[in-house]
Amino acid sequence: MAQEEYPDAAGASQPAESPAARSIKKSGVLWGELAIKSWLASCSFISIVTTAAIVILLLSETLNFFENVSPGEFFFGTTWTPLFEPSSFGVLPLVWGTLIVTIGAALIAIPTGLASAIYLSEYASDRMRSTIKPVLELLAGIPTVVYGYFALTFVTPVLRNVFPDIQVFNALSAAIVVGIMVLPMVATMSDNALRAVPISLRQGAYALGATSYEVTTRVVVPAGLSGVMASFLLAISRAIGETMAVTLAAGQTPNMSLSMFESIQTMTSYIVQVSLGDTPSGGVAYQTLFAVATLLFAITLVINIISQMILNRFREVYE
Repeated sequence: MAQEEYPDAAGASQPAESPAARSIKKSGVLWGELAIKSWLASCSFISIVTTAAIVILLLSETLNFFENVSPGEFFFGTTWTPLFEPSSFGVLPLVWGTLIVTIGAALIAIPTGLASAIYLSEYASDRMRSTIKPVLELLAGIPTVVYGYFALTFVTPVLRNVFPDIQVFNALSAAIVVGIMVLPMVATMSDNALRAVPISLRQGAYALGATSYEVTTRVVVPAGLSGVMASFLLAISRAIGETMAVTLAAGQTPNMSLSMFESIQTMTSYIVQVSLGDTPSGGVAYQTLFAVATLLFAITLVINIISQMILNRFREVYE
């Protein structure tokens, strides 16, 4: 039986593919697609199961903790001494320490990061951008423990030359290094948001006689506001969850002092303290680890939800 032929794009005759060959080829494509879909689904399933397991573990241990300690004492108490006698389980000193470090870091990272993003997006030449952008991204790759020792060996001695009364472990030094840590996140994400603004908006503003400053502040930044705000909130979330740098720089003294020159303790540094193994497992003092971790998880989750809501609310869609 003669093989069927069909013309190709150049008009020459080519042998037609048999039905059996087409079936085998189609079956192979389907098997490949099925394998890829199964692999992707399994990865998603593992992520969901891991997250669910973490949440279940935190909640179960936290509920056991609240069987021995009242929620009122935990959330509204002002003394945190779970590892000493008499024990007190007021978590507010840890929350306060986390708050002042986060606020201090935000005051450093947000304006500096936004200014860097505006310069990189609107004013820097391609050569300057190709130099500054990798340096900013390099800061994000430095291990956090290095930032902690940097605070102890450089930042704190410099601060003590200016403020002689500042303690070796202090909140100001921790806020400075955490601000440096989250600055690349603010700068990079804000830069991406600003560069995503269409060039036509800039050209329209210039055509109306606007100056470069007016185009930046009244057109570009408002147009990329959703991405800029998201970078702020994600940076704050990162600052709240920072561990090693804060543990080394701020110390382990839970108090609610308004002074940035004194030693404080954050929620993450307390988790490190309990995780060292000196606290016997199974007791109330050990269960405080899970209670503090659950509170920290809830705070970061709320911030991420707010960040997503801001993105959805202020997202600009350009044709």
